[in-house]
Amino acid sequence: MKKTANILFFVLSFSVAFAQPVEKLYKVVVAPDHFDWNYKSGENVKFTISVLQNGNLVKNARVRYEIGPEKMEPTKKETVTLPSGSITLDGGTMKTGGFLRCIAIAEIDGKEYRNLATAGFDPLTIQPTVENPNDFDTFWQTAKADLAKIPMDAKMTLLPERCTETVNVYHLNLQNFRNGSRLYGILCVPKKEGKYPALLHVPGAGVRAYYGDIANAAKGIITLQIGIHGVPVTMDPSNYLDLGAGALNGYMNYGSDDRDRFYYKRVYLGCVRANDFLTSLPQFDGSNLAVTGGSQGGALSIITAALDPRVKWLGAFYPALSDVTGYLKGRAGGWPHYFDKNALAYNNKPEKITTLGYYDVVNFARRVKVPGSYSWGFNDETCPPTSMYASYNVISAPKELYLALETGHWTYPEQQERMTAWLVNKLTNK
Repeated sequence: MKKTANILFFVLSFSVAFAQPVEKLYKVVVAPDHFDWNYKSGENVKFTISVLQNGNLVKNARVRYEIGPEKMEPTKKETVTLPSGSITLDGGTMKTGGFLRCIAIAEIDGKEYRNLATAGFDPLTIQPTVENPNDFDTFWQTAKADLAKIPMDAKMTLLPERCTETVNVYHLNLQNFRNGSRLYGILCVPKKEGKYPALLHVPGAGVRAYYGDIANAAKGIITLQIGIHGVPVTMDPSNYLDLGAGALNGYMNYGSDDRDRFYYKRVYLGCVRANDFLTSLPQFDGSNLAVTGGSQGGALSIITAALDPRVKWLGAFYPALSDVTGYLKGRAGGWPHYFDKNALAYNNKPEKITTLGYYDVVNFARRVKVPGSYSWGFNDETCPPTSMYASYNVISAPKELYLALETGHWTYPEQQERMTAWLVNKLTNK
């Protein structure tokens, strides 16, 4: 019973971060006319919008739609009635690599039903807009050297209620970058005596409790799931709601005018500190270490692999913080959208643009040297595919990209299963 409850805790926490959309009575389906949603620059795309109930077309459905480059102002929008329940539209084209999106909203019985589809135009040709600072490597080498001077002061607290027959589960507390800063996480270690590979889970955006990756620990892998905010990860959920609405609201903007004070400096170095701990464990096999995460965690996976040569593999879902300056060049930029129309006036300052160059995933992606598995969809409205390809395309290390085209900022179970199998295979050499 205890083992089942622990697994349920992990599944519930994981599903929140990667939740699929809820099914609704009416379905709006938007589809480009190429099966793979890919087009050559200059080639026209046609979008078909259909409104369905019980698998059948809804006649005379009223739909408003807009078409344009993702995250930018639409170039075409209209409200139409669909006599047959379906319509095919000429979506136009793009002259350079990028993504063209059709968003459709059906209005039925006073409710709105929304969906979208995104056509990719030569996405593998997309290049970054963000500057690559000349002293980027020196900056991070110095930061890591400063971190190395700080003792880990590791404290492990066994969580008996979460342990299983084969796995010990601990609340971990480490000293992180800067005096007084701590790093917390959930550590899962196989009980059986032996040497094991290790897997670091880095978190998506927000502040929350964590429950640990017990499932992979049961397969013979040491796992560590960390938070980034310097607060324990076993508190009552209400505490995280208070922090998210209060002290940590907008944390991704804190100190962005100073590369040394920026919030993410402690975060990025915290990921390295987590690996300091994992590689120090007597149960670690001394060689096999991987990192994985989605969204902000997808970004941190790439960043950690670039910063820490001890990492041998990375697995990233829809990486955030990628090519954030895209908006300044007339196209979509990555989360947290520092330069979109809502934040442009606040962030469009030379000192902030300079700082972000040291933290943008693109500049870490340039320096990744280990194999990586990546996965996302074209319909992501949180981490635009333009921004993700800007990072992916500069990676020279071995890489594979698994596309689930119609997914937004969520994953199918099959994506999760594929990524887990890839990581476990690499870590266990099976």
